[in-house]
Order: sequence, then C-alpha cells, then structure tokens
Amino acid sequence: MGSSRVRGGRVSPLAVAAWAGLAVLLAGAFLAALGGLNQTIYGASSFVERYLEAIADDDIATASTTPGVALDEAELEELGLPANISTAMLRSGVIEAGPEDVRILNDETLPDGSHSVTASYRLEAAIIESTFDVRPIDPLYGFLDRWEFAVSPLAVIDVTAAHNPLFTVGSLSLDTRAAKSGEELAAFTQVTPYLAMAPAAYEFHYDSTLLDAPHVAVQAEASVRTSVVVDAQPTAEFVDRVQVKVDEFLQACADQPVLQPTDCPFGIEIDDRVVSEPQWSLVSIPVVTLTPGESSFEMPPTEGVAHMTVEAQSLFDGDFYTLEEDRPFTLALTAVIKPDGNIAIQLR
Repeated sequence: MGSSRVRGGRVSPLAVAAWAGLAVLLAGAFLAALGGLNQTIYGASSFVERYLEAIADDDIATASTTPGVALDEAELEELGLPANISTAMLRSGVIEAGPEDVRILNDETLPDGSHSVTASYRLEAAIIESTFDVRPIDPLYGFLDRWEFAVSPLAVIDVTAAHNPLFTVGSLSLDTRAAKSGEELAAFTQVTPYLAMAPAAYEFHYDSTLLDAPHVAVQAEASVRTSVVVDAQPTAEFVDRVQVKVDEFLQACADQPVLQPTDCPFGIEIDDRVVSEPQWSLVSIPVVTLTPGESSFEMPPTEGVAHMTVEAQSLFDGDFYTLEEDRPFTLALTAVIKPDGNIAIQLR
C-alpha cells in the first residue's frame, strides 16, 4: 500500500529513517528531561535548599547526613578541633529557630564543575545571606547529579560554662565535663567546644534551685566558630541556705560560755578575775552576699557585732562589776555546691 511496507522480508529505507528519527526525538526528549531534572530537583541550588529546609523542619537526622556535612578526624585536626569534640547538639529539640523564607539569589558554575550557591533566609528577626560551595559527586544511577558541601556548614560553638559545668540549650541539658578527665574536671569555669547545625539560632541558659544563668541567644553561621558564656549566679535560695549555716555557726559560738569561743570570729580578753559564766549574744549577724571567685562563690569580709556580759572582780581594788561590751567582728567564707547537691562552706 505504501513505500514503507516490508517487501520480500526487507524494511524499506523510509521506515528505517522514520524509526531513527523517532529514536532521536525520544533520546532528545530524555536528555532534555534529564537536563531539566539536573537543573531543578537534582541541581546544586536544590541541594542547598533541601539542607536549609531540613534544619528549619528540625530534621537534624537528614541535615547531618547531607553529603559534606560530617567532619572526619583529619578535617577536625585541620580546624584545630579535638577528635572527640562533642556532637551532642546535633539532634532535634536543640535549635531555637532554623532558616525560614529561603531564596536562592545566585548559583554560579565554576570552571571545575563545582557551584557557588548564595542563599537568603530569615533567622528569627534577621535577614541573612550565606554562600555555600558545593561540588559534584558520583551521580545517581549514573546520570542524575549529586552534590556535597566542599566545606562543611557545621558551626563550632565554644560554650563557657561559668561557675557551673552544666547548661541547657533548647530542650537539652549538657555537662561540659563529659569528655574531660583529671584536673580539668575540678575547674570552676569550663570551656568546651560543640559542633552545631548551621545556620541556626540557639538559646543557652541554666536554671536550678541554687544557680541561675540568664538566657543568651546565639546565631550560628555556616562554617563559623562562635562562642557563648552561660554565666551561672547564686539564686536567693543558695544565699538563704548559706545564711542559715552562718546563723547556726555564730549561734553555736555565742552558746559557748567562755571569753574566747573556739574557732569563732569574736572573743574578749579580761585582765580581772571572771566570777560568772560569760554570756554572748548576737547584736547583728553578717548578711551573706555571694559573688563568683576563681574556684568558688565568695562572701567578702562582712561585719557583725557580738555582745558580751560577764561578772568580774577588779584585781586592783577587789570591786565587783558587770562588764557589758559590744565586740565587732568580720566574717568571710567560700561556698561550693558538692556533687550530691549540698552546699559546703569554708570560713576564712
């Protein structure tokens, strides 16, 4: 019926050309579709967007396993970080806020095939731009582009836990001594580096019965090292408990019917003969104030007054008399919280 029919078991040249043309069209369509996928879903920009979106969704498992995020031992050494640096913050529930309203501003292809991708995003109230260098890795199924960060976007946050080794970030409570040993464990102020997802906002604080550290906000930028101080200070409860100990100590001193109470900050010497038991009373008790020192919380020398009453006889003329005298004194101390949560004070 036409020249494209098979005649004598042979395919006509026109049929071959038609099939060849169709194959070319299909191949072209496939390559065009593949190119479109590699420009969009599998493109460098989408790779960066997915990473940022994972942080925003608090999907830290996905973000932390994104190619090029994890740091190996050699990379840690190059950054001057210990091989056992804590990864405790690389989990959900830690980030206060992730990048929102993400927009890709620029995607530049470099001569070596890598890309420089600049993204804009909102981090809490701030609008920030960051540039990420990404490079190709083995393609998926041999033809779909895959990428990795040329430089890990992880941040390093040096946490100074002042006057207390514990701190809270997000919903996570951490101990800065976790990877330390020996004399480092006894330091009153601990400094410890932590790997953290970035870009992201964090909030650090500490609250307990005895210590309180105000909330401190930190914005961790990608591939940047930053620091935060969690400054723990004594609570009113801490001060009250030390005051009770001071009151009890001074009252025990006052209860001693002697001129010089043992190991006490007040006493009196009398040249005449004492003919009654000395009686001490407390006129004013030092008011406890605590401030951080180098190794403990300290109360500076603080004044108090004790009152002595005693009957005496003059060695000069034999007259009997009653001695009534106020004796000013000062009291200083240091206070630390023991591992069991009790307070230990040392008088000075």
